[in-house]
Amino acid sequence: MPSRITILGSGAWATACALLLCEREDQQVALWCRDPANAATMNRDRMNARLLPGVRFPDRLLVTGDIREAAASADYLVVAVPTKYLRATLAPLAGAFPTGVTAISVVKGIENRTLERPTEIIRECLPVGDVAVLSGPSHAEEVANRLPASVVAAAASPDLARRVQEMFTTDRFRVYSNSDLLGVELAGALKNVIGIAAGICAGLGFGDNAVSALMTRGIVEITRFGVALGADSATFAGLAGIGDLITTCISPHGRNRGVGERIGRGETLDAILSSMPSVAEGVNTAASVHDLARQKGIEMPICEQVYHVLFAGRSPLAATNALMMRPPREE
Repeated sequence: MPSRITILGSGAWATACALLLCEREDQQVALWCRDPANAATMNRDRMNARLLPGVRFPDRLLVTGDIREAAASADYLVVAVPTKYLRATLAPLAGAFPTGVTAISVVKGIENRTLERPTEIIRECLPVGDVAVLSGPSHAEEVANRLPASVVAAAASPDLARRVQEMFTTDRFRVYSNSDLLGVELAGALKNVIGIAAGICAGLGFGDNAVSALMTRGIVEITRFGVALGADSATFAGLAGIGDLITTCISPHGRNRGVGERIGRGETLDAILSSMPSVAEGVNTAASVHDLARQKGIEMPICEQVYHVLFAGRSPLAATNALMMRPPREE
């Protein structure tokens, strides 16, 4: 009997996940859009023309704005809603899903104020059973066009991690399994903050040396943060950690890097965000990381400077100087 999979979200990554999952004939896939008009447009065009123009939907993909139609008898729920909208989106849907449905988060962020990870929010809002995370270097534009990529499926249960691995694996999308859900989820969130810093370097006209140093020290910060919260340090040396960080910091597709680059060139954060069709998760995550690091006593110098540039009026050059003039230390 085919597995029934519901995807919550209509962004580029939600759409790319739908295309991946449709490649297996034994999977029935429904893509739910919060806005019924958006669902109608995508059904008419048979593509997400706004975010992934030219990438056609397979005939077997159901796109709907009706949560009852999308969630009917779902075996798996793939959550692809940005962190800042996640709780408000999920809370009204609690009664739509069967109790014990398996949730797979592809969200990369940490909620402001509560400082909760997406999987924690999902557990609070929906009657889910097991929860997994899919993360790694996987820009939607490339995945949707079947360019090769590799990511990680993480779950506390090795069996669930393997099931998610099998669900998403194609001849152009390789999935590894991992038991460190916490580490994979934190790596996906924090790399976006470092991505903003990399963009600031580019916007200021800095060279490759600066970006290389930033990425290297950035993964040190991410690892320190994750280990302090209970994650496995080895996770951050893999695809979910350094792999995703590299893509975020160097790719022209990166929304977070793009935000940083425009800030480095002198634009205001409000103007940048109001002009973007998609969410740059690293902006809100920077505030959450700032609060968590203060709460837990974790040293996060790069993330701290990103926070001050975004929210406390510090200039990008002043932030750079603050990092470069820190007291000398061993690596």
